[in-house]
Amino acid sequence: MSGELSGATALITGATAGIGRAVALRLGALGAEVVVHGRDARRGADVVQEVSATGATARFVAADLAEADDVRRLAAETGDVDILVNNAGVYRFADTAGTSSEMFDVHMAINARAPLLLVGRLAPGMAARGHGAIVNLSTIAAGAPARNAGAYGASKAALELLTRVWADEFGGRGVRVNAVRSGPVRTPGTSEMGEEALRTVARATVLDRPAAPEEIAEAVLFLVSPRASYITGAILEARGGELALG
Repeated sequence: MSGELSGATALITGATAGIGRAVALRLGALGAEVVVHGRDARRGADVVQEVSATGATARFVAADLAEADDVRRLAAETGDVDILVNNAGVYRFADTAGTSSEMFDVHMAINARAPLLLVGRLAPGMAARGHGAIVNLSTIAAGAPARNAGAYGASKAALELLTRVWADEFGGRGVRVNAVRSGPVRTPGTSEMGEEALRTVARATVLDRPAAPEEIAEAVLFLVSPRASYITGAILEARGGELALG
């Protein structure tokens, strides 16, 4: 499949680790020019070097997605893109009484508002050129209640609804918008949960294990590729299967 995305430019948010890094590497291997977003310049430089090793062109743009002005700057510095992957996200766990207004706001800002602003700035250009693909990273907590994850789940549920709105808004002009709803994934971020907590979530899947970042990246790559040319407004589940009741 090498060269499948030659000539395309892709922005991946949160691309310095985990799923975002895996997506960036695979997009580069398929010929895309990759814009790596993150907050840590050192980690960004490392991923740019890894992507460049595939033969692709890559660059890093830092931005704090909790700040609306910084999100708009990210869009401006990135320029025209053919592919946008809204991967960056925050997840902090607390029950309702323990969820502060600040905690709720940061979930909505990073997980929902930042994608909204990026799509608002970048999708019109895609539409004007008559083509483009956007993929938003979601979670099983967007569709099912997860204990102590109300703010996280609510922000991702908002992102899934926005996915469908954007698919309708831009689909007539050649821009496809989809989401990947992942199950538990073994990443540097989820490692903070602890191994036992990650395994507990994984036991609720048919496959009985966490995903590797590369497995979720493959779902993203399919949706941005020409092979998914008739798919838009979809929430693709990459959750390891749902156990039967009883």
